[in-house]
Amino acid sequence: MKVILAIDSGTTGNRVLAFSHDLDIVAESYYEFPKTHPKPGWVEQDAEQIWQTLRQALLDVSAKVGVENIVAIGITNQRETTIVWDRESGKPAANAIVWQDRRTADMCAQLADATAAVKTKTGLFIDPYFSATKIKWMLDHVDGLRARAEAGSLAFGTVDSWLIWKLTGGRLHATDPSNASRTLCFNIRTMEYDDELLALFGVPRALVPEVRPSNGSFGVTEANLLGRETPIAGVLGDQQSALFGQGGWEHGIVKNTYGTGLFLMASTGEAIPDSGNLINTIGWQLDDEVTYAIEGSVFVGGACLQWLRDQLGLLASAADSQPMAESLDSNDGVYFVPALAGLGAPYWDPDARGMIIGLTQGTTPSHIARAALEGIAYQSRDMIEEMQQVAGSLEFTRMRVDGGVAKNDFLMQFQADISGLEIERPVIIESTAVGAAAIAGMATGFWTRDELQQLRKTDRIFTPAMAPAQRDAHCRRWQDAVKRALKWEK
Repeated sequence: MKVILAIDSGTTGNRVLAFSHDLDIVAESYYEFPKTHPKPGWVEQDAEQIWQTLRQALLDVSAKVGVENIVAIGITNQRETTIVWDRESGKPAANAIVWQDRRTADMCAQLADATAAVKTKTGLFIDPYFSATKIKWMLDHVDGLRARAEAGSLAFGTVDSWLIWKLTGGRLHATDPSNASRTLCFNIRTMEYDDELLALFGVPRALVPEVRPSNGSFGVTEANLLGRETPIAGVLGDQQSALFGQGGWEHGIVKNTYGTGLFLMASTGEAIPDSGNLINTIGWQLDDEVTYAIEGSVFVGGACLQWLRDQLGLLASAADSQPMAESLDSNDGVYFVPALAGLGAPYWDPDARGMIIGLTQGTTPSHIARAALEGIAYQSRDMIEEMQQVAGSLEFTRMRVDGGVAKNDFLMQFQADISGLEIERPVIIESTAVGAAAIAGMATGFWTRDELQQLRKTDRIFTPAMAPAQRDAHCRRWQDAVKRALKWEK
């Protein structure tokens, strides 16, 4: 059986999946890798661990399907996470700084005067979320790094570039536009790295990877890795990949990924003039055709359930949140604003902090679990409202969802109720991996676009059931809570 492999390199682990021509998962392997928090607001990972866990997952799956049956590999990855490594040794120069890291908030504040110009060129806000200030911090705070970078002996990449470098044995330093457009250094109008942006953020041009079309050739794996050279035929950042996997090239399709964070995205075709408090980004580039997208990003989605589990011990597992929430008739006035890493879209406030409000002596762990799930849905609704205002021509009434937390039926029904949209959940919840497989499969002729559309399978559709007056009342209380969480550090 011929297969396409999808590498899904996420924030918490590496997953490799093999897809048959029927778009069925016939083999998979997953390994977690840890995050560290050296200081409050700092989030780091060992790039070598990212590679080694990916390598093992790749070996597991290739052994199951037979390397001779692998037509091509597609890659999707956590975006913005910043890795700098030595070109000669291939070793990381420092720990990777993860997209959730907020250490550069003060640096971003000092660059506030450039916000409008940067937004026009990149579609992004100057925020610690994106790669550029992470690169600058690394070059300025790790001894000798800036001099080495300017001399051309170092390479920067988001996780896709790092994995391509390792998979090809250091023969290729490349990325695609969906990832390059998240660095704050790439002009999405000219489709090139911008000298003014590079200078603003202190990023040497010698550091950045080559940009190739998302469905382009990204080399082949070195022969001694899998036993034969295997083409790497497509790369997409994880949220663009999820949109692609959900058939997001159709007009009016909006998708929301419920993972560590929350990521709402819709294809706009052309770049829109003003994306308001949302991001205008590159969706993908297929050959010479560039598709733009509008996106809202929330930093803490499913991560708040992990926090309740790991830090507070209120959940044995994230899945326990559903029966706990369903055991109550209402939230009894308890609201959880999960601004554990500041607030992203549409607020963009790195100084916001998490808050649970409405506590009484009758509050139980079930109330907290329910408030956390509702907080995820409210944050998504905030982004939906903003998207409808700035891109009303999309006219969407249904949202396609994916990500591990989308398995939670209580959350999906509450999301439908609080947003007024039908929520469509696919059978294969790993849409990021589907997108990576799809772009590599289309690039190699394994599938056509029409075939991929026909192979999509829906698991369940959640229909709004809440009265509009009740919805509005809930949202007013949520907004009251958000106002109290904003600018907490100021």
